[in-house]
Amino acid sequence: MVVYFSRKPEIRTVHPIRQGLTLCALDASEKFHLFKQDSIEPTNFVGAALDSGLAQAGDDDPSFGQGAAGYAKRYGATLADSVSRGFFHTYLFPVMFRQDPRYYRRLEGTPGARIGHALSHAFVAESDSGRRMFNFSEWLGTAASATLSNTYHPGNSRGIGPLSRRVGVSIAGDMGFDVLREFWPEIVHKLKLPFKDRDHIAVLPDPQR
Repeated sequence: MVVYFSRKPEIRTVHPIRQGLTLCALDASEKFHLFKQDSIEPTNFVGAALDSGLAQAGDDDPSFGQGAAGYAKRYGATLADSVSRGFFHTYLFPVMFRQDPRYYRRLEGTPGARIGHALSHAFVAESDSGRRMFNFSEWLGTAASATLSNTYHPGNSRGIGPLSRRVGVSIAGDMGFDVLREFWPEIVHKLKLPFKDRDHIAVLPDPQR
């Protein structure tokens, strides 16, 4: 599990060898493969188990009930949340808007500049052609998955207000995870976790795209 945990932040994270060059863009099938790879990571199932236990202890979604049946319902709903977020964030909207669903690690500069770079990813993404553009996949993907969750979370409060709060909390969590991804090589080195640094060959964008 330590190995799986240490590689989880790397699945949708890349960085060019030299700043200013653009990595090879992913086509639709590669974006789907990335979504599938991220969704079947063992840490997702372990995390869902822990989240479901906490939800049951707090009696979230009380209509699910208690006991083994209630826990199973919460576990299934938590996994569905994870898969739907990945589908919208990594596959559907990146394909629709021709965006790269990956986080481009900076590695260079002061800690403050790197944190700013990580936080900005919630608003600015790389297009498949290498241009910077608004991160539609982050905002529309979060809104779509939060709306879909109302269909299998009977305890969710309905309406624009509660939905907006869930979207805001989710995006804030993604921003925090991007900061973690930016500094992940240093963290795992400090903690001596099993980790293989992945250098990616950077190439210029295809002029025919």
